[in-house]
Amino acid sequence: MSRQLLFTLVAVLLVPLSGCTSSQGTSLGDGSQPTTSASSTTATTHDTTGVDRMDTTRVRFSAGDAEIVIRVADNPTSRDFVSNLPLTLTFEEFAGKEKISYLSERLTTNGSSGTATRNGDLIYYVPWGNLGFFYNAGGGPSDDVITIGTVESGMDQLNRLEQGQVTVEVVS
Repeated sequence: MSRQLLFTLVAVLLVPLSGCTSSQGTSLGDGSQPTTSASSTTATTHDTTGVDRMDTTRVRFSAGDAEIVIRVADNPTSRDFVSNLPLTLTFEEFAGKEKISYLSERLTTNGSSGTATRNGDLIYYVPWGNLGFFYNAGGGPSDDVITIGTVESGMDQLNRLEQGQVTVEVVS
């Protein structure tokens, strides 16, 4: 008799949980729902697994009074990049298409997919382990190109990154 009572109690407790849904209607693809915590200039989105989402994080590249701000993409490579900030880098012209800088350590690429090059994207070029700001992009998708983020402001100041040390930091 007590075994039957135990099964009934478990059923009564579990049935209401099986129908739980969020009224937000947004899903992260794994059944979890996002939540957002905001600060004055940036917000980090968290899913219910506790993993930070980067698509609302901004990073500033500054050289003198030049400033470029990017919105960071949400992938393992961009999360690894942000975890290494702040950095000081130097940029140079490459092939009339992008401004590039070499990192001291390679970023993780596991779980990040390649993309096509687009003007205004900050990318990680896997074979060389470098960052690049595209301004004259051309070409189709490539597994060797992973988007780190997209320029939100300052694209017109891209040439000024070549004038010396560039400070890279999360905007807070």
